Amino acid sequence: MNRILCFGDSNTFGFNPKDGSRYSTNERWSGILKENVKNSYEVIEAGCNNRTAFYNNPSGRDQSGLKIFPEYLNKYNPDIIILAIGINDLQFQYNSSNKNIETGLEKYLNLINDKKFILLIPSIIEKNILKSFFAQMFDETSIEKSKELHNIYKNFAIKNNLIYIDLNKIVKPSSIDGLHYDIEMHKIIAKAILKVL
Repeated sequence: MNRILCFGDSNTFGFNPKDGSRYSTNERWSGILKENVKNSYEVIEAGCNNRTAFYNNPSGRDQSGLKIFPEYLNKYNPDIIILAIGINDLQFQYNSSNKNIETGLEKYLNLINDKKFILLIPSIIEKNILKSFFAQMFDETSIEKSKELHNIYKNFAIKNNLIYIDLNKIVKPSSIDGLHYDIEMHKIIAKAILKVL
């Protein structure tokens, strides 16, 4: 059976902005996908709270995308990779640059080689994040950079002829924290991926 690797951060993990719990399998997008394609694909849910895509994360190896990603490739040898990551790199502690993000995306692409690759373009961070718990990690600059991140991902996908889903066109982050999705948004994301598959 073919395998799909869903590699991402807290929105792939299924972080619930209401209480910090994890959405159940039938509520988070990767779990919904898993249930819907179970007769055709094995879905590996590889989301992790606070995972960065391009920078070494002081929280550890699991949270550092480029460090842990090759291990998932080696362990599961997926046929399709859905990459949904990058927003945590905009935390002000990393002082991210457009160049580092572009270079990081290229590193993922080089690791993937000839496998099928679906890139999810992250949603722009909403201003209400500044009134949430996550204000201790993200600031106004993070919000502005998220607008640039959107353009970087889209241009990268087009340049490399990649399949991509622009989440900004189909979903919005929760009004609670401006960063994570509610259940209805997870359903929409899963539906969009299923359509691509």
